[in-house]
Amino acid sequence: MVHTFPMQQICANAWCKQTFEITDEDLAFYDKVSPVFGDKKEQIPPPTLCPQCRQQRRYAIRNERNLYKRTCDLCKKSILSMYSPDKPFPVYCPECWWSDKWHGTTHGREVDLTRPFFEQIEELQCTVPRISLYLVNSQNCDYCNFLGDCKNCYLTFGSVYSEDCLYGSAYYAKNCVDNLVTRECQWSYECTDCRQLYSCFYCQDCYHSDHLFFCYDLQGCSECIACAGLRNAKYHIGNKQYDKKEYEAVKRDLNFCNPTQKKEWLTKLQKVKQTTIRHYMPSSNVQNVSGTHIYNSKNTFRSFFVDRCEDCAYCMQVVDLKDCYDNNYTEENELCNEYLGMYGATNAFFSTFSRSTYEVYYSEYCIGAKYMFGCTNVRDREYCILNKQYTKEEYEELVPKIIEHMRSTGEWGEFFPVALSPFAYNETVAQEYFPLSEEEVLKRGWKWRDQKDEIPKVERIIPAAKLPNSINDIPDDILNWAVECEATKRPFRIIKQELDFYRKMRLPIPHFHPDERHKHRMALRNPRKLFSRTCAKCEKPIQTTYAPDRPEIVYCEECYLKEVY
Repeated sequence: MVHTFPMQQICANAWCKQTFEITDEDLAFYDKVSPVFGDKKEQIPPPTLCPQCRQQRRYAIRNERNLYKRTCDLCKKSILSMYSPDKPFPVYCPECWWSDKWHGTTHGREVDLTRPFFEQIEELQCTVPRISLYLVNSQNCDYCNFLGDCKNCYLTFGSVYSEDCLYGSAYYAKNCVDNLVTRECQWSYECTDCRQLYSCFYCQDCYHSDHLFFCYDLQGCSECIACAGLRNAKYHIGNKQYDKKEYEAVKRDLNFCNPTQKKEWLTKLQKVKQTTIRHYMPSSNVQNVSGTHIYNSKNTFRSFFVDRCEDCAYCMQVVDLKDCYDNNYTEENELCNEYLGMYGATNAFFSTFSRSTYEVYYSEYCIGAKYMFGCTNVRDREYCILNKQYTKEEYEELVPKIIEHMRSTGEWGEFFPVALSPFAYNETVAQEYFPLSEEEVLKRGWKWRDQKDEIPKVERIIPAAKLPNSINDIPDDILNWAVECEATKRPFRIIKQELDFYRKMRLPIPHFHPDERHKHRMALRNPRKLFSRTCAKCEKPIQTTYAPDRPEIVYCEECYLKEVY
């Protein structure tokens, strides 16, 4: 399949107006997934916003990392929630939300075809109870969000099938701390976008390796320090081969608790990286794809951090998708368009956080449901509109009328506006990938929240700079203290599980707040955007996340394979 570019479109956002392309394949997808009611196909139109603005709009509805203390509005217990206490809708703890004491359909209402549909959805969303945290089949993970099948995790977000992981987003991982999208890793620390690592520290884009320290883009390697771009190497320091005895002597002197030594090794890594050839699109086992960090996929375009996907486009951080466009943070979906959220959805359109669903439109957090239109927080029901249940015949008669009405208001084919988000813009992941000032946010008619940390009730607050460097000198009493972040002055706690990890791995107590550490890891990444530039060797045109004015040496596929392998 060849991707063609026949149509130029200008982004409808007044602050953007950039030109973007809609391909023949895009149009074929929108036609393929357009729903049929009776004998009439309700055509999904091509997007009016560019891929970046569509991505930003979806991200602005996902709050991962901001957690608040509040009260469950049903049982009145004190709970932790992604929703601050000043939100206008009820919030239930998971036990109450899943109980038979209430149901989303009790809040159902009639459709008014004289008013904008988004306006009616917003009114419904302000009355229906929401679950405090998105936790699925997880144990002892109370201080986490967007977790599935995890155990004993703390301040971990957007993770699945992980155990004993702290501060980050681990997938199929165990005993990892301070990570960003690490898959199938164990006993690793401060690793970003890595896979199948064991006992690795301060690594990025490393795969199938063990005992790496301060490394970048290593594959099939073992026992390397401050290296970049190596394949199947062992006993290397600064990309130079050492014999085992020489290497182990250097390794014995590694002291991660020594800030001067750590800085020297990071500086050495940066020098090695400057001369390292970069692949224009990090990927493996792929066919006919574009984007970056794509694995075991085919016919997947302009997508980022993708695994086992086919016939997809404009997707970010997804796994096991088939025939999906504009999906984020989701797994095991098919025939979904403009969908943000969870897993197990088929035919989900312009919706968020629905799980094990079929034929869901303009809905949020519907579980085990089918044929939902404009619904919120409904489980185990069929044929509902604005949370009101209908017969199959009534549903199929009314939905086309709603779609026709939405066409007249310009709503059909558009995802939820950012203004409908239950969160302030700076509470969401949109602020991480598309940072804006308070002034810019408010100018666009979106919400902003002044964030204030709760002062922890502790014996003392100690500035991070006054902590002993050596983990051996850190007393057990630190569990009763708060540490003041060196950069932001925000206090943060150390938990016992974390302290045990640092002691076992001979690592220092962190000097920065968990949010600041997350920000540092995010800054290591390229933007989720493709640029046109040429291969540094053969000058062939390439599409890559390396902007053309960046200094890295970037090769096309053919040149890279000849040089590196």
